[in-house]
Amino acid sequence: MAGPLAGVKVLDLSRVLAGPWAGQLLADLGADVIKVERPGAGDDTRGWGPPYLKDKDGNETGEAGYYLSANRGKRSIAIDISKPEGQAVIHKLARRADVLLENYKVGGLKKYGLDYESLKAECPGLVYCSVTGFGQTGPYSDRAGYDFMIQAMGGLMSITGERDDKPGGGPQKVGVAVSDLTTGLYGVIGILAALRHRDQTGEGQHIDMALLDVTLGLLGNQNMNWFIGDVVPKRQGNAHANIVPYQDFATSDGHIILAAGNDRQFKAFCEVAGDPALAENPRFATNRSRVENRDALVPLVAALIAKKTTAEWIAILEDVAVPCGPINTIPQAFADPQVVSRGLAFELDHPLSGKVPQVACPIKFSGTPITYEKAPPLLGQHSDEILAELGFNAEEIGALKSGGAIG
Repeated sequence: MAGPLAGVKVLDLSRVLAGPWAGQLLADLGADVIKVERPGAGDDTRGWGPPYLKDKDGNETGEAGYYLSANRGKRSIAIDISKPEGQAVIHKLARRADVLLENYKVGGLKKYGLDYESLKAECPGLVYCSVTGFGQTGPYSDRAGYDFMIQAMGGLMSITGERDDKPGGGPQKVGVAVSDLTTGLYGVIGILAALRHRDQTGEGQHIDMALLDVTLGLLGNQNMNWFIGDVVPKRQGNAHANIVPYQDFATSDGHIILAAGNDRQFKAFCEVAGDPALAENPRFATNRSRVENRDALVPLVAALIAKKTTAEWIAILEDVAVPCGPINTIPQAFADPQVVSRGLAFELDHPLSGKVPQVACPIKFSGTPITYEKAPPLLGQHSDEILAELGFNAEEIGALKSGGAIG
């Protein structure tokens, strides 16, 4: 069954993560995504290893795990856009496309005639999505933007990490490139909205996505804590700025997350922990009082939780509907019965390795379920196929390859 975006054609000129992540999601949703890469080199992330995918004989290939995480469902064509012949191919692809994704520096594609204003004249319905660190305007628009740097500049690292007064205190980045990934997600939301507008009016448009904008937008309640509370949010470790107790605690054999999000849940915890009076104490009876008296309450909760094992606490707390959970490693997370039942890990056929592992798209459709058919492509794997679709014959394709325009 075709996905919800069946028939939508996407030209993906992006590299690394934010743009490719958006392209992969569009492919998962059923779009035909053509990934344009540099001949001989390809997407930078192909070489961002180890680890590298192993072939059928157990030898390392040139396909890094990083690349394999963000390029499923696409077809790859290797084009040298610095050559006029290569630019001509891109223009042909753009005329057939509904969406173009790119993450070049601001103005970087103008000299090739591949910027939005240049393509708008010949492709008025094109939805053109640009992904940069700082956006198309503003004093930083010419700067390169990298996820780590953006997490710092956008305030995310100021609220991530252990408290400064504790061992290991100091700013920390998130363990994945969250600014890149979420910019890709916001980019897809923008693209879908622009396609809706295009279908109603016939007009395409330019979408300007900036990692810095997205990162600030992600700060959610912490932004509002600053705006209306006039107190600069600080790092809380694994604690929550507005809910207590809502953090990790040491059990007798490990750790557990306790997320008592309301007064009923806190009372239920106190009862099964053997200290019901704790929930009646005026200093702890409401979430407001618990937040205000956090430093007094947390050691008391910690002492109670330390008396039982992680498994014991999970069984006890789940029985009274108090949110809790273990702190899993990635292998443990994928082995969890809930994760297994949701089919989040699967494999695709791959020309080098036989099979390549993948993580399923988390969107579950009732009427147009996602199907997975294409593994992350080899560099230029579909060049001939795509050129033939554009009307090039074998002789013309050979000329493009011999001239270096196509890899």
